[in-house]
This record gives sequence, structure tokens and C-alpha cells, in this order.
Amino acid sequence: MTSVEENTDHTADSGPSGYAAARLRLLQEESQSGPSRRSALAGLTDEWLNGLFTTAVRETGVRGATLVAVGGYGRAELSPRSDLDLVLLHDGRAEPQALSALADRLWYPVWDLGLALDHSVRTPAEARKTAAEDLKVHLGLLDARTVAGDAGLLAGLRTSVLADWRNQAAKRLPQLHSLCRERAERAGELRFLLEPDLKEARGGLRDATALRAVAASWLADAPREGLAEARRRLLDARDALHLVTGRATDRLSLQEQDQVADRLGLLDADALLREVYEAARVVAYAADVTWREVGRVLRARAARPRLRGLLSVRGDRAAARAPLAEGVVESDGEAVLALAARPDRDPVLALRFAAAAAQAGLPVSLHAVRRLAAQGKPLPVPWPAEAREQLLTLLGAGEPTVVVWEALEAEGLITRLLPDWERVRCRPQRNPVHTWTVDRHLIETAVRASALTRRVGRPDLLLMAALLHDIGKGWPGDHSVAGETIARDVAARIGFDAQDVDVLGVLVRHHLLLIDTATRRDLDDPATVRAVADAVGSVGTLEILHALTEADALATGPAAWSAWRGSLVADLVVRVAAVLRGTAPAAGEPEIPTTEQERLAVEALRTGEPVLALQARQEEDAVGVELVVAVPDQPGVLPAAAGVLALHRLTVRAADLRSMELPDRLGEVLVLRWRVAAEYGALPQAARLRTDLVRALDGSLDVPAKLADREAAYPRRRGVVPPPPRVTVVPDVSLLATVLEVRAPDAVGLLHRIGRALESAGVRVRSAHVSTLGANAVDTLYVTTPEGKPLDPAEAADLAASVTAALS
Repeated sequence: MTSVEENTDHTADSGPSGYAAARLRLLQEESQSGPSRRSALAGLTDEWLNGLFTTAVRETGVRGATLVAVGGYGRAELSPRSDLDLVLLHDGRAEPQALSALADRLWYPVWDLGLALDHSVRTPAEARKTAAEDLKVHLGLLDARTVAGDAGLLAGLRTSVLADWRNQAAKRLPQLHSLCRERAERAGELRFLLEPDLKEARGGLRDATALRAVAASWLADAPREGLAEARRRLLDARDALHLVTGRATDRLSLQEQDQVADRLGLLDADALLREVYEAARVVAYAADVTWREVGRVLRARAARPRLRGLLSVRGDRAAARAPLAEGVVESDGEAVLALAARPDRDPVLALRFAAAAAQAGLPVSLHAVRRLAAQGKPLPVPWPAEAREQLLTLLGAGEPTVVVWEALEAEGLITRLLPDWERVRCRPQRNPVHTWTVDRHLIETAVRASALTRRVGRPDLLLMAALLHDIGKGWPGDHSVAGETIARDVAARIGFDAQDVDVLGVLVRHHLLLIDTATRRDLDDPATVRAVADAVGSVGTLEILHALTEADALATGPAAWSAWRGSLVADLVVRVAAVLRGTAPAAGEPEIPTTEQERLAVEALRTGEPVLALQARQEEDAVGVELVVAVPDQPGVLPAAAGVLALHRLTVRAADLRSMELPDRLGEVLVLRWRVAAEYGALPQAARLRTDLVRALDGSLDVPAKLADREAAYPRRRGVVPPPPRVTVVPDVSLLATVLEVRAPDAVGLLHRIGRALESAGVRVRSAHVSTLGANAVDTLYVTTPEGKPLDPAEAADLAASVTAALS
């Protein structure tokens, strides 16, 4: 960097014209930009003001005074049109008239040059008192620097001001945080604004300054990685904006973005916005982490040590390290890694950590995320099924997903998991209808989709389509066409099978089809409906596309969705579904039992008791292990078996129940095939499961009471509130039974409660098919009357209502 002393061309005499000329030369010099120019401009201004001060002191005879720069000028960061923030500090011994004359000789030359000036005249005691009363004054003095005069005056003031700041941190920092929040509400989020205010908006320069103030309190410190560079980018953009406009403005308006980009050497206005957005994201994330840490420290200070000690003796200590998932615990209001967690040996840990945090509504520990980024083991390709399940659970958590996702993105974990994410990260959308950047829009769409999962049979495909539907933006051509190719590749790498990859490709390719057709075409024209039906291909895909359309529109902005638009889309969907149902094959009956299931059924009839087989699944894509249970047909088998699994902390990923009649043997056998995974630790022994199942069936084990005790011991966490369960009667699927479809949050004992409700209603479960997709369960139950006939419509509706009530 070239100093003012070294560059004689920039040296200014004490007169306004000399300073103005040197200032102009500096600002026009293309080799000087960024931090070096801001520092050089501050140095040039220091030199000029020092000359003014020396002359003024000589003329007025004032002694015991110093000229102090505060705020941005105090940090030696002068943008071309920055204000000069100055304090004339004096020891109080000068005559008021002489002091006023000294101030006039300093302020008027600044005004004569047309420079903005924020000025005051105070003694150190007055400055300290004002700082105690005015938070903004206190913040400015934290960056105070001597420009000219008696440096000792400022040294004493700085010491007392910093001491006050640290001593009053418990009071001052909440005030500063409140100020930051109010400013954010007023100016918006910088990285989502088409015309952002580089200083006032959230993630802007004021937030960066606030983080410096927090660090000065010694109470907490911001994550420093990338923060200085982000702040430099924002300052560089503001410098260029000042030079392009010739005004002291901080708002990056649309008409000036191309010129600002050119001055910064960037390709175009989009490249400028993306760079500014990325910088603002770093600042905003650092602010979130820092203010959370401030809150934690202040709460700890406020708690009385004795009370804290008493609480830690009992349940509070357990709550402080409450388990969330394998390798993940809650500690002090954050999701952290368990002491035994090994990121270098567990490639799914990052996703499991994120999913558990989002489901619990907890922020993630900065240290944990950085450890995962530094030590995490890469996922194999294709991903193991557990990794895919955890990603879906994260996407289905609702609003808490946003905070967790952004924490992972800040440390580079998202682009490591999904390399195609780099193209959409912080990418602006120049459509005023859009509220968010592309990456945030995709996450917001997943959030909206999580509330619509009860409307679709495959919530996993809905959530993945929400995440990927605009992934083609940033590539040449139609983003839907490009996005289909990318989505197919991503889905295959994540581990979806070929059929699901095809569905996701259709959803991404046609994610605008319904809204465009409904609002722009004649729905009474049969060719319109037929074209949509041909593009979609199946009722199941249409169902997902309908929900995706609504989620996409709701995540775009308030102008993108309305009751009118929703009714048009719904009308189109009804028409297309009618066409598809006219050609789609009827749903078949459950598959034929295997030889192994028949063997277990024979053994169950021979002994008259449950028979279990617990073994690992052979498929590479399997989650957990397979548990097959054969039980002589009797009331209460489904709720008893489901309850025992819940008591043993086994998560049901999938299940299938069917009744089986064996040739040459009296009686029927119920065969239940489960795919289960241990919630924590190792799987229980099959013998223990069988013992408890026998007790549950004979009534000696009160499963509902045990589950209630367990739920009471672990109160429901704050966080995501899932959409309510939905129970529907599915028409025209089976001639032999009534089909109920239950869509609900995956929760402990869910299938147990469903089974008890069916048992209370006096119906017979002919077969049941359970699937867990992320945080959602979709259960299909074929039920009949005790005589083996389908329920009439009124009975079926009453049964659906009863199951809904039991789950609510």
C-alpha cells in the first residue's frame, strides 16, 4: 500500500484547494482502490485537518485540545463520499469564546468543500456522560482516533469508554441487538433485495460494525473466518457506488448496478449482486451466531449460581445433554455433537445432525458444524439410504430448516453434499415477484411443501422436487429443461431408484405446467387437458405436482398465489386426474407371501405363540434390519406389536401386515414384516422382543401406560409444528376391502395408536402397508367388517374420523 507520505502527488497543503485537488487525484487514480484507497483518503484528510488544527490553535491560543475522529473515519475507512465524524475534545480550561473560534476554524473549511460533517465539542467527562446516555455515541467512541492535538486527552477517554462498555455489557448489548433488529425490519435483508442498502440492511456494514462492538465487550466474538473479506467487499461496493453517483448514497439502485459492476471489474449487475449477497450472508450468519452466544452468556450470568448448582444435580443436567439422534445431543439450547461422535468414520453424521436439529427446532453449534466440515467423511455415491432419509427429514422440518441449512451452507457443507448447489447459491432473481434469491427460494419451497405432505402419497418426492425445481437457474436456456437433467443426476446420486428419478425429472421439467396452463389456456378444450395428462403421466405424479405448484408459488411471494389462481389449478387437476384414471391400471392386491413367511406362519400355528425372525436386509438401499413376526390370528396384534417396537426404541421405516391361510391347517396367521432401525445404540435381542410381545398380547404388559410414561418423561420439544394428521378413504382401489390412507408425522407409537383405534372400531385389518418417508409416515390399511366384507361408505367415513381423532 502506498502511504500518504510516500505519494507526494497526494500531499495536501492546509488550504481547502490543495486538499480538494489531492483528494480528486486520489479518487481518480485507478491503481488505488479498496482498503488502500480508503486508508490513503483517511491519511490525506488527517494531514489536512492536522494543518487546519495547528493553524487554528496558534490563532486562537487554545491549549489542552485534541481533534478526534470517530466512527468510520476513526477506523481510517473513508469512502469517497463518507461523512467526517469529528469530536473537538478539550480539557475545559479554555474560554468558551476561544473554544468556539477554534471549532469554527475547523468546521467551516469542511463545509466549504461540500463534505458532510458530524461534529461536537466536549470535555472527556462530557463525552463519557453522553456515551452513557446515547448508545450510538458510545459506539462511535469505541473507534475513536486522534487526528491532531493532545493525544493524552483521548487516551484517558478511550480507557474509560472501553471500561464502561465492558462493565455495562449486560445492559448495552441487548440495546444494541434491539437496534440491529429494528434496523433490519426497516431496511430488510440485504441479500434478498434487488436494490439493497449496503449499510442499513441486515447483513450490511452497520451489522459488521456492531460485531466489532460485541467483540470489544469481551463477552462474545463473531466467527472471524471470511468476515473481514465480506466487510471489504461491501465497502468496495459502496466506494464504487459513491464514485458512480457522485453522492453519499448507500442504496445500490438498479440503474447504477451495471456501472458499479464495471468499476469493480465484474461481469455484470448479476455478478455484482451475487458478490454483495454472498458478503451479506457471511455478515448475517456471523451476527446470528454472535447474538446467540451473547444471549447464552447473559443468561448464564443472570442465573444465580446456587440455583444453577441445585438444578444441575438433578434433571437439568440430563436436559443439558439430551440425546437427539445417534451422535447428536442438545446442550445449552443448541444441537451439538455427542462426545463419542466420529465425523471421520460416520459419513451420514452431518445430515443426521442437521435433521435432528431442525426437527427439534434448535440452532446448530458453530463448533459442531466446523468440525463436521473439517473432519467429515464424504458420502459414497449413490448415498446410503439413511443419508437420503436424513436429508428428507431435514427438508420436512418446516421453518427450522432454514436456519440449519444456512449454517451448513456457511461452512461449505451444502455444496459438498450437493455440488450443483453452487450455481444457485446467492443467485439473484430480477423478477419483482420473487422475494428470495434462487437458493433461498428453493429452501422456502421445501418449507412450504412440508406443510403439504399430507396431500401426497410420496412426500419424499415432493420435498426433493421442492429442493430441486429451480436448480437449472444459472444455466443457459430454459431452466426447467436444464433443471430436469440436473435433478435426475442429483436424484440418482442421492440414491433414488430409476422410477423415482423419472418422476423427479418430470416434476422439475414441468413444475410450471399447472400454473401456466390453468392461467393461460382454455380448460374446456379437451386438447389442453390431454396435453397436461400426457406430460404428467400418472395420478400419483399429478398429485405431487399439484402440491409442488402451490409450494413454489407460496415461496415466490405474495403476488404469485391467490385463491383465484388456486381454484384454477385445482380445476385443472380434477380434469387431468379424470383423464389419467380412465387409462391407468387398477391398483393390485398385496403381494404373495414368501416361503420364509410361510415357514414362520406354520411355526406360529404349531406353538400357538408369536414367532420372530430378526435379520439384516440384503439390499444395499435398506435402512435398518428386517423383523418378521408371525402370530396366530387374534384381536390386538397390530397395536401390541407396534407398541412393543416403540417401547424398545425401534423406529419403523416400513411395515407390511397380511393375514395368511395355510392349507391343511386350521386357523389363520397374521404375518407382520417390519423394517426397523434402532433410535439409539444397538438393536434389542429377538428373544426380548418376543417375550414382551407375548406379555402385550396376554395383557400382562400395559403398552399404552408404558408409552404414556415414556412420553411424560421426555416432554415435547419446542420447534417445528407439523401439519395435522390426515385420514382418508381411498375409493376404487380394492373390491375386497375398504382402504384407509393415513398421512401423519412419524412419531413414537404412531402405528400403535392407529391399531388401537381400528380395534376399538371393531374392524378387521386385512392388510397394512406402512412407509416412513423422512419425517412423514404414509400408512395404507385394508380393513373389513368382522365378516370379511368392505365397509359401507358411512361406516368408512366414521372409521376415518375415529382414526383421525385418535391421532389428534
